[in-house]
Amino acid sequence: MAFYDLSKEERAQLVVRINNSIRRELSLGLFEKTLRYFEDEDTYIRKSAYLSVGRIYFSDPPLRSGIIHTLETLFSEKDFKIRQTVINAAGEIGKTDFEIVRFFFDTGLFDPHHSPRNAVIGSIKKMGEVNPKPVLNWAKEYLSHRDKEIRREICHGIELRGRKYPQDILPLLKELQHDQTARVRNTLVHVIGQIAYKKGCLETVVEDLKTWENKKLVADALEEIIDVHDRYKNFSVLTQKQAISYIKKHFPVSRL
Repeated sequence: MAFYDLSKEERAQLVVRINNSIRRELSLGLFEKTLRYFEDEDTYIRKSAYLSVGRIYFSDPPLRSGIIHTLETLFSEKDFKIRQTVINAAGEIGKTDFEIVRFFFDTGLFDPHHSPRNAVIGSIKKMGEVNPKPVLNWAKEYLSHRDKEIRREICHGIELRGRKYPQDILPLLKELQHDQTARVRNTLVHVIGQIAYKKGCLETVVEDLKTWENKKLVADALEEIIDVHDRYKNFSVLTQKQAISYIKKHFPVSRL
């Protein structure tokens, strides 16, 4: 039976069982049940497992080395779902202790399957939101990588931090302004739009864009910002009309 076919009470009980099973195996140096949870077809079972690993890591320090060893062992499994869950578990740990799990992201970026790579992006988002300094320093190392998909994934991954603190990621985004790859460029424009519609963010983004050299990209980014203020009008601080007025004061671009 799938996770969400269970009642709310049954789901809560299952989460407790998963947590207790993983904790017990970690204390014994085993991972038979942990492996089954990590490879489960139900994404919510896998999520319960990696969240449990994160909770145990922080609540039971003596088990930390065993957790890292278990994740390293499971990371070599052929099933992409296991590797994906390992990366998500590492992401929970990396919210506070990034360096201990850095290896999983350095490796996961190049996983042959898209699911673990997507888990890297998701983990960068959640880690970068609460533990930005080491995560953004790590991300910066990949901005000039020869693989365009790596550059695109890093650009996408740092977006969430920028939604509240655009000043933290704008220096990294700026390094991509001359990227010639369409997918990277499109992602860059998308991210700029996503970090410009909350309180105080438009002003920060616009001020930074004034210093960018690639004026064509800046113009496209400004159009995206204006469009976002319409698409997300229920969440934007400013109306689209107000956003246009503000941008025109700083960028006399005729087509806006």
